[in-house]
Amino acid sequence: MTRRLRAATALAVAAGLVVTTAGCSSAGSDRPLVAVTTNILGDVVTEVVGDAADVMVLMPAGADPHSFEVSAKEAAQLRTADLVVENGLGLEEGVARHVEAAASDGVPVFTAGDHVDALEWTTEDDSGPDPHLWTDPERMVDVVQALDADLRDAGVEPTGTDAYLDELTTLDGEMTEAFAGIPEERRALVTNHHVFGYLADRYGFRVVGAVIPSGTTLASPSAADLRDLAAAIDEAGVPTIFADLSQPARLAEVLADEVDVHVRIRSLATESLTEVGDASTYLGMMRSNTNAIVAGLSISN
Repeated sequence: MTRRLRAATALAVAAGLVVTTAGCSSAGSDRPLVAVTTNILGDVVTEVVGDAADVMVLMPAGADPHSFEVSAKEAAQLRTADLVVENGLGLEEGVARHVEAAASDGVPVFTAGDHVDALEWTTEDDSGPDPHLWTDPERMVDVVQALDADLRDAGVEPTGTDAYLDELTTLDGEMTEAFAGIPEERRALVTNHHVFGYLADRYGFRVVGAVIPSGTTLASPSAADLRDLAAAIDEAGVPTIFADLSQPARLAEVLADEVDVHVRIRSLATESLTEVGDASTYLGMMRSNTNAIVAGLSISN
């Protein structure tokens, strides 16, 4: 009997909780349970695991990974898992304490950020670890290889690792080819917050700035921040700001209202998968964003 089933049975008797998994087997499954904090990693884990385990994804489609929270029932299920998979690097601010509680109970935790060459977002006044590692598929190769080992240590024999690694290599090649068509002087990115550091590092872009000068959406821009960004946009000749779908476009539109900078705003699914459509999987999201970035930086001001 797995750790998940023993602990879940005890919980059900004591508190009337029934363990279920999103899109997986019914309560009482004897398969191992892998709990995943974000839906981007949830999609990756599901593809890697195959039918070897049940996968419970805590973050709903379209949610903000920095601020989403979980229910008491989900927190209890987290502590019964055979493995918890998190992004780390400060991303999941709303569920970090629940992951820590599970770890204190002896649940092994896989932290994706521990297995990449992590970057930092930096401004004149602040800095911190950049958690958005998934925007570089080459780094995701390192994550998946390390995940495979931790899954096996947790009693899960993944069936999709090799195929998914091939998919990531193919994706990296497609993105490299697509971005090669953007002239170097146009490889300048502005986003609603610092989300494309890893993509920029991998494919030779400049991160001109962000409406929110931080690695988290929970911060707020000051008037001075907006003035500095407006000057940087003007100097770089940036034609498009990329705003995440989970954040209101007003964060970028405020530039036009407060500092009289008029640029196009293009919404991307950068931090959360969508329920349906091209961005409902990690691979689809990355391909869709690549196309949008190419189109957004190819237009004339």
